[in-house]
Amino acid sequence: MVSRAERSAVAGWWWTVDHWLLAAIAALIVLGLVLVMAGSPPVADRLHLPPFQFVNKQVEFLVPSVMLMLGISFATPRQVRRLALLGYIGAMALVFAALVFGHEVKGARRWIFGVQPSEFVKPAFVVLAAWAISEGARRRDVPGNWLALLLLPATVVPLVLQPDFGQTMLVSLVWGIMLIMAGLHWFWIAGLGGFAATAVIVAYKFVPHVRARILHFIDPGQSGGVADTFQVDTALDSFISGGWFGRGPGEGTLKRILPDAHTDFIFAVTGEEFGLLFCMVIVALFAFVVLRSLLKAAVNEDPFCRFAAAGLALLFGIQASINMAVNLHLMPAKGMTLPFISYGGSSLISLGIGMGFLIAVTRKRPRSEILFDRSANAAAAERPVAAPAE
Repeated sequence: MVSRAERSAVAGWWWTVDHWLLAAIAALIVLGLVLVMAGSPPVADRLHLPPFQFVNKQVEFLVPSVMLMLGISFATPRQVRRLALLGYIGAMALVFAALVFGHEVKGARRWIFGVQPSEFVKPAFVVLAAWAISEGARRRDVPGNWLALLLLPATVVPLVLQPDFGQTMLVSLVWGIMLIMAGLHWFWIAGLGGFAATAVIVAYKFVPHVRARILHFIDPGQSGGVADTFQVDTALDSFISGGWFGRGPGEGTLKRILPDAHTDFIFAVTGEEFGLLFCMVIVALFAFVVLRSLLKAAVNEDPFCRFAAAGLALLFGIQASINMAVNLHLMPAKGMTLPFISYGGSSLISLGIGMGFLIAVTRKRPRSEILFDRSANAAAAERPVAAPAE
């Protein structure tokens, strides 16, 4: 046990971090390993790989993910901002590189050097948006809301070109909610809502696979028959087969024919083998992380930490909600992973970074430290610019 009298960095971290939030994230990580172990062997068998190939890979990615999460969680708010800026620049460079040099998978160029850079953009984007909004609220000489407004198209246009409409929708939703939290005038909110609706209509009109997914969701039988909705239908059958208490670990049968049983549809595998009650426990864990983070954000005196914590919590919660909604056929398929539960290296590393940021900005900070940051920023804003030498 770490003593309160100890003055080391680890002791300072331990007594300022939110233990309940850390425990909930740890529980999701452990459950993710168990569920990948349950859902991935049939997929590995179909691909003629060793039964636990995906489990082993998940562990390989989980180690650096947890290390990044813990390491970043030691950062101060200023260090969080700097890390996010560096991460955003690097990730966006990789996004542009993927557009030109990346290999095409299912008609999209999202991968380069074995990673999906759009995953790393998300947590950095949220932190930068929170930085812009908070600085705009704190300093009149900084056009914070305008910077936040410009940050969105700079981020989503390359994602649309890949195309990656799932990540674009996720980032845009979080960004919009953060601007509403910042007190954006309802006139601008209505305008942004109209622009979003127009973007959806344009995507439906001119992007065939978006139109197909929407049509399949509205009327599964009208556009190609059984093959079009095979995954969703099989996922729903998995929940029905499992009932309240499930068939038992390893006893699921529908996962053998479910193509993405270890990634996008791992929640359905959970429903068949462990039951609806266990699924509700997972939902409760996600809800706890989100609500706990939002409560911590609400009482935080630092505007940047407040917006960053809320944005990162929403990013985490909305992604989880989209994945589970797709599994339950409550919305069209999006190709979104279930945080810490689905298999995926880029997703795990991104989550480690995002949760590290979240833990860092929700740590307890002495009021004197917050006031010092404010006075330092105010002094920087008022410092006169030196006249050029003649």
